Amino acid sequence: MLIKDWMAKDVLTVNEDASLMRVTRIMQENNIRRLPVVANGMLVGIITDRDVKDASPSKAASMNIHELHRMMSEMKVTEVMTPTPMTLSGNDSLEKAALIMLECKISGLPVADQEGRLTGVISETDVLRAFIHSTGIKDGAVQFVLHLNDAPGSVTKLIETLRQHKTQVISILTSYEDAPAGKKKVAVRVLPENQATADTLPQILADNFDVVYHAKDELKNLPRKGGR
Repeated sequence: MLIKDWMAKDVLTVNEDASLMRVTRIMQENNIRRLPVVANGMLVGIITDRDVKDASPSKAASMNIHELHRMMSEMKVTEVMTPTPMTLSGNDSLEKAALIMLECKISGLPVADQEGRLTGVISETDVLRAFIHSTGIKDGAVQFVLHLNDAPGSVTKLIETLRQHKTQVISILTSYEDAPAGKKKVAVRVLPENQATADTLPQILADNFDVVYHAKDELKNLPRKGGR
């Protein structure tokens, strides 16, 4: 999956001379945590809600509300932004974006073209949205987790077995770190052709493979923020 297919393309921006007061208002009104900074269409920096909060903390602690507003109106983006931020290309993979965000402990990255023009922003929410879409969980797919031999052809045998029993493969994920020695852990989500196939498939796979888990996720009445 490519960043350009999942990134936000209609991106709010600010220029270097914008005040922190304006930045704060834009972030609050649009419920966002970062703003790319542009000059003549070129990406020159990025400012986050953390940058705004950390601006002159020692001074802000002793100020009344009017003095704080005046300070925020006078301070400019260029004073607190991160210049020449890390960027990615729209043709980079989502996996690369996720790796960078995880290792650098950041929640989003600007996306720019080869000339340095801003083309979008990719966030951790975008990555999660793409992951959810690719797994097929919202399509009602059943998940099987298996330990397969770490050898060529082991996944092919699994897919052939599923196809022989009229089951559509929606997604396959493979990992090694949490698998036994000489094995790989494979999580496959499938859509059986009918209920009869769905009923018999667990036993068919158990007879031919080392199945460690299978279930269909219950997505009704999911927990909501605030307990609603």
